[in-house]
Amino acid sequence: MKTHTLFKKYALAGALALATAGLAAPSLAADTLKIAEVVELTGPGTTAGTNFKNGADLAIKEINAAGGVLGRQIVTTSADTQTNPGIAKGLSQKAIDDDAFAVFGPVFSGSIMVSMATTEAAKVPNFIGGEAASITQQGNPYVFRTSLTQADAMPKVARYLDGRKDINSIAVIFVNNDFGKGGRDAIIEALKSTHVKVVEDISTSTGQVDFSSAVLKAKQSNADAIFAYLNEEESARLLRELKKQGWDKPIIGETTLTGQKVIDLAGPAAEGAIAHVGLTVDAPGMQKFGADFQKAYGYVSDHNGIKGYTGIYILKAAIEKAGKFDRELVTKTLHGIHISTKDHPGVLMDVSIDDKGDLDRESFLVQVVDGKQKVIEVLPALGKK
Repeated sequence: MKTHTLFKKYALAGALALATAGLAAPSLAADTLKIAEVVELTGPGTTAGTNFKNGADLAIKEINAAGGVLGRQIVTTSADTQTNPGIAKGLSQKAIDDDAFAVFGPVFSGSIMVSMATTEAAKVPNFIGGEAASITQQGNPYVFRTSLTQADAMPKVARYLDGRKDINSIAVIFVNNDFGKGGRDAIIEALKSTHVKVVEDISTSTGQVDFSSAVLKAKQSNADAIFAYLNEEESARLLRELKKQGWDKPIIGETTLTGQKVIDLAGPAAEGAIAHVGLTVDAPGMQKFGADFQKAYGYVSDHNGIKGYTGIYILKAAIEKAGKFDRELVTKTLHGIHISTKDHPGVLMDVSIDDKGDLDRESFLVQVVDGKQKVIEVLPALGKK
C-alpha cells in the first residue's frame, strides 16, 4: 500500500470518528460528562493523534451504550492541535473555558509540555499520550499518563539487550525533539549498567525524509545493533533505508518502531524488527478491542488507540470510586489507584497509577513477523516481584 493512500485512510478515519461514535458536541448539561479531546489530527502527529482520538471515541460509545458514568452520558468536543504546541495550549484553554471535566491529549510530548500548564492552572484532569519522562517530573498533579514513561520502559529494553550476548555495541538513532531526546537519554542511562556500549549517537529531525547519512554513520560505527527511537513515519523511512543499504544486524526499538502503521509503510523492511511495547492489539486480552476498533474505523489500531481507549475507562473507574463529579476529588482518587480488569474490563490490563501520574502495568516484547506484530515475551509490571 502506498504512503499517500495510507495517510488518506488515517485522515478519513479521524474525520469520520465523531460521526462513527455518535459524539456530537452539545453544550454541557447537568446530566452529562463533558470531555475535550485536544489531539494531533494533522501534521507529523496525525497517526498518533487520530488513533488516540478514535480509541477514546470507541470507549465513549461503549460506555454511553451501557448507561454512562454514574448515570451521565459522555459528550465530547474534538480539536486539532495541528501538531503545534502553541495551538495545543490555546485549544486546552478553550476546552477549559467550555467547562470540560477532563482533557484528553495531546499525544506528542512537546505539545504536552506546553499545554499541561493550562490544565494544571484550571485544576482539570489531563490524560495524555506522551512518553517523555520529563512530563511527570514537573510536579503537575493533574496530568496522567495513558502509557508507560520512558524512565520505566527503557530499563526493560536494556535488560533485553543485556541478555543478548551477540550484541556488545549499539548505535542509537533518535529524533531530536522532546520525545526523542527523552528516550535517547533514558536508553543511554539504562545501558550503563549492562555490557552493551553505545558506539554511535545519531540525531535526526522531525519529519526527516532522507536517512541515508544516518544509516551510513551506523554502518561505519560497526555497531552490533541499532536502537531506533523516532516518530512513526520517520521510523518507516529509517527501516526502508536500512534495508536499502543492506543492514543485516538486529534493529531494536520502542513502541513507535513496530506499530502497524510503520509496518504498512515500511513493508518488507520492517520484518524482524524488535521492540518493547507497552500496548499492542496482539497481546493477550486485547483481541476484542482490536476487532472492535478495526470494525469501527477500518484499520488496525496502534498503541495510541489503546491509550485513548483505556484512558477513558481509567477516568470512569476513578469517578465511580470517588462517587461524584468533583474534579479535585477525582484527581486525588487517581493518585495511588489500582484498577483491575475484573472490576473494569475496559482498562484491558490491571493498572496502577502513582502519585506523579505515571502508570504501571505489564508490557511486551514484539517482533515483526509476516507483516504483523508477534508477542515474543510478556514483561511484568515493575511493582511485581
